[in-house]
Amino acid sequence: MASSTRTIWKGAISFGLVNIPVGLHTATVESGVDFDWLDKRTMDPVGYKRINKRTGREIDRENIVKGVQYEDGKYVIVSPEEIAEAYPRTTQTIEIQRFVPAEQLSFVYLERPYYIAPINKGQKVYALLRDTLAKTGKIGIAKVVIQTKQHLAALVPAGDALVLNLMRWGDEVKPVEDLDLPAAGTKALAASPQEQKMAKMLVEDMSGDWNPDDFKDEFRHAVMDLVEQKVKAGKTETVIEPQEEAPSLGGDNVIDLTELLQRSLKGGHGAKAAAPAKSPAKKAAKKTATKTKSASKSGGRTRKAA
Repeated sequence: MASSTRTIWKGAISFGLVNIPVGLHTATVESGVDFDWLDKRTMDPVGYKRINKRTGREIDRENIVKGVQYEDGKYVIVSPEEIAEAYPRTTQTIEIQRFVPAEQLSFVYLERPYYIAPINKGQKVYALLRDTLAKTGKIGIAKVVIQTKQHLAALVPAGDALVLNLMRWGDEVKPVEDLDLPAAGTKALAASPQEQKMAKMLVEDMSGDWNPDDFKDEFRHAVMDLVEQKVKAGKTETVIEPQEEAPSLGGDNVIDLTELLQRSLKGGHGAKAAAPAKSPAKKAAKKTATKTKSASKSGGRTRKAA
């Protein structure tokens, strides 16, 4: 991992009795065009206002409460203390729940990748876990808490690195059974031998190696070319933007690899039981808490145009 990559989270990968001290690094960059709203008269950033939707009047923060809609037009009010209580406990641990065959995980569950790099004296056991997953064709399904939000995640070997890919929860993915899809192997829909041959030839003709540099965001490049032309022509405005800093969390662990592996095997540590399902009220409270935290952070930020 390049030393210039900022560590956004520190903790440990945990499986059996083994802890691997690691740091989490972003694996992607935002490359879309970021349009901000500005006041054309003064070039000031345009922010948010808290508006009563019925009266159209702005209201103060102290008069706002958090509500969760459980029926059309009916809400349950949740206090800040209740929301705080619903937050998951921060453990600084990527806790592997189960190792599963990599081919069983559908891409539809994957949401956001992060690189994981060993810290302190974790290089040896990091390499052992990475290589073992690669050789066995397995990935680790884990739970991790990042900035008070609990995530399901897949721990995947990728070359020299382990990648932690945050996942969607099972109830966030719609089942394909709801779609009108042709069943595989249906004779009535089977293409003729000639059609199959032509389709295969077309696929082979369009085949090639994967190279991410071959695919570009054409809209972004067109807009940024326009921006560059206007900069060269001196058609620019000065806008003062607020700055944010992402929090960095601490936590280091020291391991004794051989002893912990032996103890894990002797102790019969297998797949950990899934955590008991939360009640709908707790799920809703947690969802509202996450939205509230996000809204509070963005309250003073420039509003983005769609």
